[in-house]
Amino acid sequence: MQAAAMAAQPVIKVAGLCGSLRKGSYNRGLLNAAMEICKDSITGMEIEYVDISPLPFLNTDLEVNGTYPPVVEAFRKKIEEADCFLFASPEYNYSITGPLKNAIDWASRPPNVWADKAAAMVSAGGGFGGGRSQYHLRQIGVFLDLHFINKPEFFLNAFQQPPKFDSDGVLTDEETKQRLRAVLLALQALALKLKGKCE
Repeated sequence: MQAAAMAAQPVIKVAGLCGSLRKGSYNRGLLNAAMEICKDSITGMEIEYVDISPLPFLNTDLEVNGTYPPVVEAFRKKIEEADCFLFASPEYNYSITGPLKNAIDWASRPPNVWADKAAAMVSAGGGFGGGRSQYHLRQIGVFLDLHFINKPEFFLNAFQQPPKFDSDGVLTDEETKQRLRAVLLALQALALKLKGKCE
């Protein structure tokens, strides 16, 4: 009975996107931790990391007869196949990073493959913990027809003591992991609602 119930539960496929290209990025560390949390303690949810680093700068001259460069087509397919999204981005000059904005713009080209899906965002950095980047991403999401969870919000000051990450950018703080898990559960619930799988 239990096995049948687990098999019947829909699996929510999450595309995880990191705005930082830096090796050992704290924001990549948050995505990696989220992937582990899903494997260990959240049934019916899987996160796939989607690398945005190979994408060229958006240039509509690269669009030929309604098609895009192969690396862009592959990226857009990943976004289209996902049920929802988890963004992790540091804050650059009060906004999201250039690489993440570039990725968002490529996937918004006709047809917009972000539309009508759930999303959540997390950020790590100094000061406000990347909070301003999240508010800007919410504004972008309005045009994309993305539906962001409202609560819980997740901002992390990565430089406050005690340390939250090890020297390799691996999240080690248990309280932070529990906060991250709460975000994932809220994302799962909204994704299921939007897919019409629950009342």
